[in-house]
Amino acid sequence: MPLPHRWLTSMMVRYNGSSILVDCGEGTQIALKEKGWSPKPIDVMLFTHFHADHISGLPGMLLTMGNAERTEPLLIVGPKGVQRVVEGLRMIARDIPFDIEYKELTANEEVFEVCGLRVSAYKVCHNVTCYGYTFELDRAGKFDAARAKEAGIEIPYWSRLQKGEIIETEDGRRLTPEMVLGPARKGLKLTYCTDSRPTNVIVEHAKESDLFICEGMYGEPDKIDKAKEHKHMTFYEAAAMARDANVKEMWLTHYSPSLPNPKEYTRDVRAIFPNTVVAKDGRTVDLLFEED
Repeated sequence: MPLPHRWLTSMMVRYNGSSILVDCGEGTQIALKEKGWSPKPIDVMLFTHFHADHISGLPGMLLTMGNAERTEPLLIVGPKGVQRVVEGLRMIARDIPFDIEYKELTANEEVFEVCGLRVSAYKVCHNVTCYGYTFELDRAGKFDAARAKEAGIEIPYWSRLQKGEIIETEDGRRLTPEMVLGPARKGLKLTYCTDSRPTNVIVEHAKESDLFICEGMYGEPDKIDKAKEHKHMTFYEAAAMARDANVKEMWLTHYSPSLPNPKEYTRDVRAIFPNTVVAKDGRTVDLLFEED
């Protein structure tokens, strides 16, 4: 449940002018307001599962988006039954001036694109159907002017090829980006997982992530049996997954309301995975491409 100093877990991904909200529990609107962000530009909402602490803030969020004079359609993605669940919650949010489109996840793993990002959804291990999400942004190779000249490609085509465009010229040539670009460079990868026992599928999808955001329900080592019973994980289990996945950084989140000071376990968790942050509400980071 939300606490006076701690809202329920959600994440906003912002890329190239688009915003993607993952989960919308009670109080998510207030967390956005505290951050100084507006709900109006949210293009997509992804739901991990349908427990109330991850979706009960949706009706109010939709009404606020409508009051902000939004008219563009909103895409909502979630496990099987997402449309039925959302329409049920909309009994108290009927009058909104935009359409809602739905994408229902049914397979164990699915890959799709939203807002220019590749998203992998994969079932994790909770007591209801629950998905983790990995977001990836590819990065093309560097433009090679020498190769372009050798191939006889005129300068006016260079920028279009750099942007990934395939060009059919008037004289019948077919020009592709591969003709002028070097090998693909390392892109960006973000993995988000909450409400699960540790599983290999999470480790596989989190491999080499620039940022791994993971639930840490319990910081107390003696809560391992409770974590197993309720299909959650401890700080130490999350840290072991981060280590095995060789991620750059892990943020812990989704703390039990019975855990008043998660930070007191920081040293023990960092003994397993040094680059762990016991995160607080409002934490943000800009993920940037590595310098060439």
